[in-house]
Amino acid sequence: MITATNLVKNFDGFVALDGVSFAFDDGEIFGIIGHNGAGKTTLLKIIAGLIAPTSGELCINDIDVVKDPMALKENLGYLPEESRLYETMTAENYLAFFGEIYGLSPQEIRGRSQQLFAALMLETDGKKLGEFSKGMKRKTAIARSLIHDPNFLVYDEATSGLDSMTSRFIADYLRRLKREGKTIVLSAHNLFQVEAICDKVMILRRGRMVAFGTMRELRDQFGSITYTVFFSIEDPGRLVGHAKPYRQEEGFWVCDVQDMQELNECSTAITEVGGRVERIESRYSSLEEMLVKIGK
Repeated sequence: MITATNLVKNFDGFVALDGVSFAFDDGEIFGIIGHNGAGKTTLLKIIAGLIAPTSGELCINDIDVVKDPMALKENLGYLPEESRLYETMTAENYLAFFGEIYGLSPQEIRGRSQQLFAALMLETDGKKLGEFSKGMKRKTAIARSLIHDPNFLVYDEATSGLDSMTSRFIADYLRRLKREGKTIVLSAHNLFQVEAICDKVMILRRGRMVAFGTMRELRDQFGSITYTVFFSIEDPGRLVGHAKPYRQEEGFWVCDVQDMQELNECSTAITEVGGRVERIESRYSSLEEMLVKIGK
């Protein structure tokens, strides 16, 4: 269980976090989103024990991170936003270096490195890290965060700047880590991925938490549902003045409505002029739309 109570972080008069409180369970993926400067990275660093809050409490599995941040380190995997690697090293030597810091034996390091390279589909080919692509560097940084097999992961923009295929692969890998029992806290600008993989999401705005919950809870709080009516009609001109604006899509005529009353009115208008409703699709607001609404 991870619980935070009234976290505040003040940098020489600038309040980066202002009374943030939340709780989530082990084995979940917890997403933190917000516009630039919202306080995401500051909160991640506090959760990882890298910086101390000005005030407030943070407990992770009975560890008081504020009072004893070092107690978390051996069971923590941290991934910063930038993959700053030792570029003259090979990936094997890089993981061995960090494995030794965590007290792993040479045999454990070799076994864990091979498992991670295979899981991440990372073909090192004996190259130095400076010769790796950006995606390969990110995978290496993720492998480094996992070399000691921690249960708690804090990832800052895990897929930032990567091509869509690599980004999708890493998102799928995070799901795999969750199935293996890892607890993951992450920030991301890719809001579609946050929707797809996170159990709970927090929205920060200027250092304050403005929303927290599951996607269903966030939609209930900030979102709205729209309906798209797909219909067929021989003479669409007969709808002029009887229905909302319509367009062609997927071989049908399409009309968008905002609520059940409009949906009934639109469906009735279509049938009254000889059309036929083929199907109706509903769509909830996306995280991006919620973030835009909150940011206003």
